[in-house]
Amino acid sequence: MHPIDQTSFIVKEIELILPKMGESIAEATITKWLKNEGDSIALDEAVVEIATDKVDSEVPSSTSGVLIKKLFAEGDVAEVGAAIAIIGVPSENGVTTSPSQPASSVTSSVAPSLELAVEHIETSFASAVETASSQPIGNHSDRFYSPLVMNIAKTEGISMQELEGMPGTGSNGRVTKRDILSFIQLKKTTPIPIPTSTQATPAVSASPAAVKPAPESAPSSLSRDIQPPKITLMPGDEIIEMDRMRKLIAQHMVMSKAVSPHVTSFVEADVTHLVLWRNKVKQQFEKQEGEKLTFTPLFIEALVKAIKDFPMINISLDGDKIIKRKAINIGMAAALPSGNLIVPVIKNADLLSLTGITKTVNDLAKRARENKLQPDEISGGTYTLTNVGTFGNVMGTPIINQPQVAIMATGAIRKKPAVIETPQGDVIGIRHFMFLSHSYDHRVVDGALGGAFVRRVADYLENFDLNRTF
Repeated sequence: MHPIDQTSFIVKEIELILPKMGESIAEATITKWLKNEGDSIALDEAVVEIATDKVDSEVPSSTSGVLIKKLFAEGDVAEVGAAIAIIGVPSENGVTTSPSQPASSVTSSVAPSLELAVEHIETSFASAVETASSQPIGNHSDRFYSPLVMNIAKTEGISMQELEGMPGTGSNGRVTKRDILSFIQLKKTTPIPIPTSTQATPAVSASPAAVKPAPESAPSSLSRDIQPPKITLMPGDEIIEMDRMRKLIAQHMVMSKAVSPHVTSFVEADVTHLVLWRNKVKQQFEKQEGEKLTFTPLFIEALVKAIKDFPMINISLDGDKIIKRKAINIGMAAALPSGNLIVPVIKNADLLSLTGITKTVNDLAKRARENKLQPDEISGGTYTLTNVGTFGNVMGTPIINQPQVAIMATGAIRKKPAVIETPQGDVIGIRHFMFLSHSYDHRVVDGALGGAFVRRVADYLENFDLNRTF
């Protein structure tokens, strides 16, 4: 199809906007244009494929018309909310819309395939900078630096001179997150000359008056002083590149350990009543509800009850301010066929019955394996559960899923001999036991609270009512 001849008929121009794909996603890479300039486009037809750190998506058209102009090339990075293309449509009143006039934007949702998640990685690595950081910096600079790039520069001690001399692969030579991270990696191993200038340019984080101090919860600068060991390759070694999801997981785990002093408390729970009840009702449950009843919904139900008893577990820490969450949103760590990990979230779990929790858990787990989760389904968690017993492990020391302050691991359920107290005296019997491992942020959760919470979860599991209904 040949490019459109805009002089042959009058059109109005509508901007195709890069939609929001999650609260922590600020930009996306244009991976593939599905339409060429001059091609006809139907309403809701996919125009371009994009990729972020969390999801891969297609951007659909908000109108039918003709693709007049692509504003980004493949490989470019565009910010959320930016116009990425111009679509021409026949004007109803015969008046051409000026490019300076406001244009309608795409509001339809994306249908992502899977990339992790756990949420808020970019903003967790650096604190907010002045609002002016979203504008070209310095009186003599005409380069745009996004808040994300400025956050990374501030955290890593990158000066403005280094930013000015840094090659950019984004639109109009803009420095992207990938550019600055590559620069930082190269800087660790190779001295990089700083471009000279006739006028001194202040460093990004030079003056307390110029830049807001990072909150206490931000990663310490010590992380820049600790270098990983150098690896020597040996015969037969294979080098495997991390995929984007694994890189994000690695960054999130290192950040969490740097931010939160982790403490883990353990409790062994006798869950015999729980096991017997599930074995008794699971076939009836599946026949009646059309869902398999696993142990995970039962664990989540006990967690929700304990969180109501100890609401100061359901918090986040922002500097020296404690944010007490009203919603109880339980993250459910799930292993994927690729070997990566994702944490879909059961929103408002305290408002759901056991049947509701079960259906939500099964639905999220199924769509996670099929790469069909939506971005908002892996964000907003306030507490996380990971079931290491799935892999035959009896216990673990899980890492907190920031910005939460606690996480619980449930181990494998095993039969063990135990002393049972009866009115006639103590006897030895076979019982079902499991370990609960509770990791928490010792800045705001002391041992008394962290230990009491996991003990309360165990109490709910141990005292499970054998005669209850669904």
